[in-house]
Amino acid sequence: MSADRAESAQADAAVVDVGSNSVRLVLYRLDGRAIWSIFNEKILAGLGRDLAVTGRLAPKGVQTALIALSRFQALIEGANPPLIHVVATAAVRDAKDGEAFRRRVAAETGLELRILSGAEEARTSALGAMAGAPGLDGLVGDLGGASMELVRIENGQPGLGVTLPLGPFSLAGEFDPGRVRATAERLLNPLRSEFASRRLTCVGGAWRNLALLHMQLTGYPLAIVHQYEMSREEALDTARFVERQSRASLERIEVISRRRIESLPHAAAVLASLVESFKFERVAFSAYGLREGLIYDAMSSARKADSPLTAGCAALGGRPAAAEELGAALEAWLAKAFGKLEPRFGARDRALLAAACRLADLGTQLHPDHRASLIFEQVLRAPIAGLGHDERVFLACAAFARHTASRDKPDAPIVSRLLSPERYQRARALGAAIRLGCDLSGRSPELLGRTRLDIRPKDLTLQADPGWEEICLGEAVAKRAQTLAGLLNRPLRLKGGLEPARKAG
Repeated sequence: MSADRAESAQADAAVVDVGSNSVRLVLYRLDGRAIWSIFNEKILAGLGRDLAVTGRLAPKGVQTALIALSRFQALIEGANPPLIHVVATAAVRDAKDGEAFRRRVAAETGLELRILSGAEEARTSALGAMAGAPGLDGLVGDLGGASMELVRIENGQPGLGVTLPLGPFSLAGEFDPGRVRATAERLLNPLRSEFASRRLTCVGGAWRNLALLHMQLTGYPLAIVHQYEMSREEALDTARFVERQSRASLERIEVISRRRIESLPHAAAVLASLVESFKFERVAFSAYGLREGLIYDAMSSARKADSPLTAGCAALGGRPAAAEELGAALEAWLAKAFGKLEPRFGARDRALLAAACRLADLGTQLHPDHRASLIFEQVLRAPIAGLGHDERVFLACAAFARHTASRDKPDAPIVSRLLSPERYQRARALGAAIRLGCDLSGRSPELLGRTRLDIRPKDLTLQADPGWEEICLGEAVAKRAQTLAGLLNRPLRLKGGLEPARKAG
């Protein structure tokens, strides 16, 4: 593949992940730094199911995997992505016949399987978590079918890492929580000083199901696992709850994947041992992992430095170049004015403003009577990286206010639980400001640059450059500006156009 093709603003990628339990193909669309999963097929082969007893790959699993890989090869040929990764992890790495399996895959499917070392797997999983949450720190743990990888993030880079035989396939026999805990503690205790951290980020499907279970138990309204967090006590309580349940009881819990029922008690026991051994204060969860880490690792340094939040918002509307042009102009127009207001998310205010500006044209093909509500739901649940849950709700509320001045809260149970009144009011103001900028300029970045918005302690001022005063003419502009002034509780001064009939209360 050419470097230019792989690093284009919009490209595709394919990742084949041969794990200890599943064989998976994921096709991705890449919009700059934003990574979107557009096709995801998983086959439960159970390659590592017999590993603890025989030291070899399960024969039935080998046959299932080869059938799946033959299909995946055909799909990759049809998609023809510029980036292709085909990797295997712990089961193939540790099995006596792992190399023979690799050769057989090449001969029968044409796929060249790269067997990751334990260090490579740990590092790549950490890179994936970092790709999904820029600025991540602390310890990343990735629990798979045969192994668990731990990596410490140091100064924005994967640091010390280790792979441990703590996956469910590494322990033969029926699940015994006492035995799992004893094994985990024996392996983890020597690592306490080297891996001490305040925060653990969990990667892996079984652990993500624990997060979903905790959401149900606590009535949490936003069922999105990525960047969901628990306290130390909540993580331990959830893990202990799962350990006490029978299989039949777990099967009655709707949010738990049926494919995770068998491994969930094991995952809970390992998580409890981790939290107790390393005394984490917070436990977070990532929807990104090894596969996204492979894609992130292939990006240039410049691309890695870009914001996945801004890129994702620009791409969400389907026209990234147009969204970026207008979004960048709106960001420049609003940043100085909103920078004078009291921060609502600290240093994150500017990143959220930039993201909201990239959503300015989202939903232009939707019916105007329903646009605001539909966009709120889309932004709230979009798989955009680099976004905490409270930030996600803030952004969705700003996108809602971009299209309506309604005072009704969209999805009030979620908004009221995750946003303070002050943050909700700021989201409304930001959306109203974006609406003003779009309507004032007719969505023209050049015309927008001919005007200036200023938010001062005692008023809000909108004015145009000399010779461009007509941009500010008309009741529509005055109405949009008045709405913003009211949300900011300031009187409006509109220069070069129609003076408002009344001042904000």
